[in-house]
Amino acid sequence: MLSADVLSHLTKEALCIAGVAGDRLLELHGSVLDIQRKADQSPVTNADIEASEIIVKALSQLDPKLPVLSEECVPPRKERSQWDAFWLVDPLDGTREFLKGNGEFTVNIALIEEGRPVLGVVVAPVFDLAYFAWRDGGAFRHHSHKPIEPIAVRNADCEDLTVACGRGNRNNAQLQAFLNSLGAHREISRGASLKSCLVAEGAADVYVRLGPTCEWDTAAAQVIVEQAGGHLTDTDMQGLRYNRRESLMNPHFMVFGDASVDWASYLTCDRPA
Repeated sequence: MLSADVLSHLTKEALCIAGVAGDRLLELHGSVLDIQRKADQSPVTNADIEASEIIVKALSQLDPKLPVLSEECVPPRKERSQWDAFWLVDPLDGTREFLKGNGEFTVNIALIEEGRPVLGVVVAPVFDLAYFAWRDGGAFRHHSHKPIEPIAVRNADCEDLTVACGRGNRNNAQLQAFLNSLGAHREISRGASLKSCLVAEGAADVYVRLGPTCEWDTAAAQVIVEQAGGHLTDTDMQGLRYNRRESLMNPHFMVFGDASVDWASYLTCDRPA
């Protein structure tokens, strides 16, 4: 098991690497891109690929013993099933937001140990904003040239219940049923992993995802949320685990700060297996 000191050092290095990849994404942001479609019809651009190459190369040099699994470079299950620890990377989380030009995309880097995320970095290049955390080290936010700030989740207040929502899944009937069951609340829309980070910093109480995501979409944010005192779980309230199956698809999940609230009770839809 990696010590807190080692994880602290690796977090600083991962922040620098994510920053370099983010700078390249800023250079490409708004330019004419080569856009292709994956098998699931999600977009992938040369920006995704270039950012992935930057991160994979740098992480491999940082510690050659730690393999890297990137969204744009997924080894076969037979190989990755042998890994006790590895980097899990989403070089451009929020490709659709990147293409829309609204700036709500992130670079996500996580370190997984025995199926659990133990280090997480989420960088939003357009906003010059970074969130980061490591096991037993706390969670932090760094905005522009301001001092680094520790962050923490908040207790839910029924008079000011705030929900983080994605911009691309507002037509999801299951999600709408959940929102309706909450009663009076306000909503904050964000892209990519920024929704989970809103919960981690106490700006939102809950974020629920009732649609397809992959493991690289959640791992970095999960560490940040957990170290801020919150939870990222499946709909049975179990923390997500990584690289345990052939598929790298996540179950439906919830992100919340106040565990005294039974958030799953507001789910009126059937829960996925």
